[in-house]
Amino acid sequence: MKFISDYLRLILFCSGLLIGVQIPAFVNEYQKRVDAHLSEAQTLIAGFKQTAERYFSGDLAALINHYEQSEDRIFRDDANNIRYIVDRVNLLQTESAALSANPVSRVLHVLFRHDKTLMSETFAQYSYVILIDISALIWGVLVGLVIAATLDIGVAGVRQLYSRYIKGMLVGLNKPSTHSK
Repeated sequence: MKFISDYLRLILFCSGLLIGVQIPAFVNEYQKRVDAHLSEAQTLIAGFKQTAERYFSGDLAALINHYEQSEDRIFRDDANNIRYIVDRVNLLQTESAALSANPVSRVLHVLFRHDKTLMSETFAQYSYVILIDISALIWGVLVGLVIAATLDIGVAGVRQLYSRYIKGMLVGLNKPSTHSK
């Protein structure tokens, strides 16, 4: 019975190792997606930045305000489009800055503070890989240890509860009966 437990622990550790090495690979894919979208958004806003430099001392908000105040409906509608691109660049720059932090902060950001659209795009395009670098190995070993330790603690808890239950039953069997005939 012990060998089954040992093999189960080994299988869970190896599974955790394989899951753990995916963490830095996925974070890298998310970062590549952020960088690609940021590059595209900066290209889209470049012409408007030039116009803002030429007429509004580089103030994009003033350019947007000018478009909003225009008599031309098309310009007023374009104000929303420019604002969307500016907001998108700001969001992507914030994401990029968060992904420039230390490895643990990067992982926590992708887990809990990611952009939902970028995350679903990353999941849809992600293909599992096994990175052979120190970061992937560290994450793999840590996740493997956590899963194996969780199993060990769970099994120990079940054994403890079972042991108490059996002892309680045995104590109940050894008590003299209080019923008289």
